[in-house]
Amino acid sequence: MTESLMILIAGPYASGTGGDPALMRRNLDRLEEAAWPLFAAGHIPMIGEWVALPVLASAGASGPTDPLAKDVMYPVAHRLLQRCDAVLRLPGESRGADQDVAIARERGIPVYTALDEVPGVSATTRGVAASS
Repeated sequence: MTESLMILIAGPYASGTGGDPALMRRNLDRLEEAAWPLFAAGHIPMIGEWVALPVLASAGASGPTDPLAKDVMYPVAHRLLQRCDAVLRLPGESRGADQDVAIARERGIPVYTALDEVPGVSATTRGVAASS
């Protein structure tokens, strides 16, 4: 068994969406697709939006395009990186994900750019969701 790591999944969320909620949802779905293989390998997947969006809602913000988002979205990721053991950087342009990678590297936290690079993740663990 591989040592369990808390891994921040970083990639495009709002980037390139023009604030379109459907496109942001599609980006979040893409980030979430990486969660199962990480979990199946014994890790704890984490996505900043899983924390930031409820924080925004509880603050009364209208969503990720609300002006308050600038005070929540990036700071949540920065705080999570104080607790995460690694980052999985998914492809696509994203200033926030690039910042996450820069912070991780400053802190000496491993940055993976593909699921297969993550310890314990294999084609077998990636395919388990399809058969369950």
